[in-house]
Amino acid sequence: MQLLRLLLLAVLLGKGTPLCRLRDSAQVPELAQDGDFVIGGIFSFRTGQDYVIDTFQHIPEARKCKNFNYREFKFAQTLIFAVEEINRNPDLLPHLKLGYKIYNTCGTMDILRAALALVSGLENEISNENCTKIKTIQAILGHSGSRPTIAFAQVVGRFHIPVISHFATCACLSNRKEFPTFFRTIPSDFYQSRALAKLVKHFGWTWIGAIAVDNEYGLSGIATFIQAAQEHGVCTEYSESFSSSGPPETLQRIVEVVKRATSKVIVAFMSHREIKLLAQELYSQNITGLQWVGSDAWITDHSLTDSSGHSILLGSLGFTVSKAKILGLEEHLRGLHPAQFPTSAFMTEFWEDRFACSLNITGSTGRRPCSGSESLQNDTSPFTDVTELRFTNNVYKSVYVVAHALDNLMKCEKGEGPFSEGSCADPKHIQPWQVLHYINTVRFNTSEGETVYFERNKGTLEGRTVGIYDASLPEDHQFIMSDEPIVWGNGEMEVKKKAPVSVCTQRCLPGTHKVLQKGKPVCCFDCVPCPPGEISNSTNSIHCIKCPNLFWSNQERDACIPKSIEFLAHKELLGTLLVLFSLLGVFLTTFMFLIFYCHKETPIVRANNSELSFLLLFSLTLCFLCSLTFIGRPSGWSCMLRHTAFGITFVLCISCVLGKTMVVLMAFRATLPGSNMLKWFGPAQQRLCVVAFTFVQVLICILWLTISPPYPFENMEYYNDRIILECALGSALGFWAVLGYIGLLAMFCFILAFLARKLPNNFNEAKFITFSMLIFCAVWVTFIPAYVSSPGKFLVAVEIFAILASSYGLLFCIFLPKCFIILFRPDKYQVQMKQSSLTETEVLHMHERKNNTG
Repeated sequence: MQLLRLLLLAVLLGKGTPLCRLRDSAQVPELAQDGDFVIGGIFSFRTGQDYVIDTFQHIPEARKCKNFNYREFKFAQTLIFAVEEINRNPDLLPHLKLGYKIYNTCGTMDILRAALALVSGLENEISNENCTKIKTIQAILGHSGSRPTIAFAQVVGRFHIPVISHFATCACLSNRKEFPTFFRTIPSDFYQSRALAKLVKHFGWTWIGAIAVDNEYGLSGIATFIQAAQEHGVCTEYSESFSSSGPPETLQRIVEVVKRATSKVIVAFMSHREIKLLAQELYSQNITGLQWVGSDAWITDHSLTDSSGHSILLGSLGFTVSKAKILGLEEHLRGLHPAQFPTSAFMTEFWEDRFACSLNITGSTGRRPCSGSESLQNDTSPFTDVTELRFTNNVYKSVYVVAHALDNLMKCEKGEGPFSEGSCADPKHIQPWQVLHYINTVRFNTSEGETVYFERNKGTLEGRTVGIYDASLPEDHQFIMSDEPIVWGNGEMEVKKKAPVSVCTQRCLPGTHKVLQKGKPVCCFDCVPCPPGEISNSTNSIHCIKCPNLFWSNQERDACIPKSIEFLAHKELLGTLLVLFSLLGVFLTTFMFLIFYCHKETPIVRANNSELSFLLLFSLTLCFLCSLTFIGRPSGWSCMLRHTAFGITFVLCISCVLGKTMVVLMAFRATLPGSNMLKWFGPAQQRLCVVAFTFVQVLICILWLTISPPYPFENMEYYNDRIILECALGSALGFWAVLGYIGLLAMFCFILAFLARKLPNNFNEAKFITFSMLIFCAVWVTFIPAYVSSPGKFLVAVEIFAILASSYGLLFCIFLPKCFIILFRPDKYQVQMKQSSLTETEVLHMHERKNNTG
C-alpha cells in the first residue's frame, strides 16, 4: 500500500509542467509589431478622466479617457519611426528586427495595468518553456507623467526591466534604491525647480503663489522650488495642490485662494491636465492679471489652446529642453493612414476627428463617410508640426538607447564580456538585468552630433524666446537673455511691455533698510529711513552702514558726504551784519575823534582831559577793529590774534576810562589849600597808569601764548552732521585770566565813577562813566553763560556781540553827549561854564601855580 502511494505521487509529479496563469484577460496594445527584440511603450493619447470614487465592491474597470492629446500620439509615432529607421540601418542590430508594443492608457491605475501586461506578455498561461522567450520586452519607454511612472517603475524594477522616460522629471525618480532600473533622457526636476526659483528672482518677483498637482511629481517639485526660492529671498504667499481626478471642491477652494491673494505671480508645477482645469475656472470667474511661471510639463503643450481659459496663460514663462530636428519624421507623420494600424481604435478616432468623417460605414455617427482621399500631407495641426521638437527628441533618443544597448550586447565577444569571467549574454536567453547593464554603459552620437549617455548631470534648459539657462555656469551668468524683448501677458488677450510686479512690499530704495513685519514672511517688511549718519546704497538693504568719522549721510541717506565745515564767515548774513556794525563803530569813533580834534581848544574838550579822550577814542577804534579778527576761517595766527588783541585793547580802553575817572574824582577832592594829592594825578602819572595797567594784560597774554596758545580746532561734538571750525582756548586759565583782569579793572572803574556821581554838573562825566561801566559789566556778566552754552559759530557771534555792545556803550555814554553839545548846543556849554565853579583844568592850573610860588 505504501509503495502504491509513492508510485502514484511519482506519476502525478511527472505529468505536465508548472504554469503561471493570469487572473484576468491580458490588455491588448494599441499599436504593435513583432520583432526579434520588442520595446514596450506607454503613452496617453487621451488624458482626461471623470472624477470617480472607487468603492472596491467589484474589480475596477478601465476608466474612459477623453480629450485628444496630439503630443502623446506624436511620441508614440516617433517611437515607431525610430524602430523602423533602426530596422533599415545595416550597422545597428544587423539581421535582427526590432518590434514594439505601445499601450494607450490614461490614469495611474490603467497605466500600471499596461506596464504589467508588457512584463507578463499576452499569453494567459506561461510555463518554464516559454517564460524567457524573446517575446518578452527588453525595455519600457514612457510614461510622460511622473506619478504613473513612479507607480509602475517600482514594480517593473523588481524584474530588472529597464524603464526609460522622456518626460518624467520628478526628482524622486533619481533614488536608485527605489528605482534601480529607471533612466530618463530629460533633466530632473531638482534642477528645473531651482532654475525656476532663480528665474522668479531674476525678474524681481519676491511674493508669489505656488500651485502643484497633488502627486509625487508636483509635491516634490514645488517643495524643491519653495526651498530654493527661500534661499534667493523669494516668499510664498500660499502653496496649494489638487488633482485633475480629485474632487471639484478642491479646485474651487484654490480659486478662492488665488482671488484673495495679493501676489501677482503663480508658479504652477503640474501637468497640462491640471493647468487646463485651473485656467478654465479662473477664466470663468474673470480672475485675470496674473503672471504664470510653469513647469515643462505644460509650458509648451499645444493642447492648451483647446481649453477656453488658455487666454489667461498668455505670456507664461518656464523652461523646456532644447529644440531638435529629426530628419524624416515629418514625412512619417504626414504619411500616416488608418490602414497601417487596422486594429487600433484610437487611430480610427484620430482620423475621424481630424477630417470630420466616419470610417465606420455601418455605424450611425452623424458624420459623412470618409472618401478615402483624406491625407495628412496638408495638415496644420500640432501633430504634424515638427518645427519645435523637444520632448519628441527625447523619445527618439530613448529608442536608440535601447537599440545601441542591444547591439552592444549582441556584438559581445566571448572572453571579453562584462559578466563573470568575461562571459557574454546568451542571445537566445537574454536576461533583463543583462540589458540593464548595457543601458547603463551605453554611449553614442546622434545624427545631430549630440552625445547620449547616462550620468548625473544638470543639462541645459532653453526657453522658447527669452533666453537660455545653464546651471553649469557661474551663479551670475546662468541666465543668458536674448535681445528680443519679452512680451508679457496680462490674462486678457493683451500684452504688456513691462514685467509685472509681484512683491509683498515694494522694494526699499537706497536710503532705507528693511524691518520685518511681525508674524509675516521675510518678504513682508517696512522700509524705514536710515538714521542720521548712516546710509544704505543699495535696494532692499537689511542694515544701514555708519558713515566714517569725517563724513555724514546726505539728505537721501544713500551716500556719505564729507561733513560741512562751519565757521562764522564774512559772506553769511550774521557775519556780514557783525562786520557792518564793527565798521560802523569804527566810523562813529573816527567821526567823534575828528569832532574832538577840531574843537580841541574849546573848554568842553579841555575840561574832559583831551589827551585821555583821544587815547580812549583810539582804543575804542581798536576794540571795534579787533572784533573783525573773530570773523572768517580760523587759523593759527587769527586764533592767537583775536584773543590777545581783544584782551589788550579792552584793557587799554578801560585804563583810559579809569584814568579819566580818577582825574575827575581827584580834581574835585584835591582843591583845598595844602593838599598834595593832585600832584600824583598829573598828565605824566595818567600816562603811566594807562601803560602800567595795559602792561599787566600784555604780560598775561604773553604767558598765555607761550604756555598754551589758542589754536584752530575741528569741533565735532556740538553737531553730528557738521564740523565746527573754531579756536580752541589752549589754556583756559589764560583766557579767564584775560577776562578776569578786564572785569577787575571795570569794577574798579565802576566804583570810582559811582563815588564821583554827585559832582557838580560841570563834572557830570562821572555819571556817564558810571552808566557806561554799568553797561559794560552787565554785558560781560551775561556774556559768560551765553559763551558757555552757545554752540559753534554762535559762540563767536556772542563774543563779537559782547565786544561791540560794550564798545558802543562806552562810546555813546562818554562821547555822544559832548559831541551833541559841541555840534548842536554850544551856547548851553558857555552858560554852564560861567555859572559853574572851577573846571578841572583851572583846578590843575591853580595847583601848579601854588606849587611853583610856595
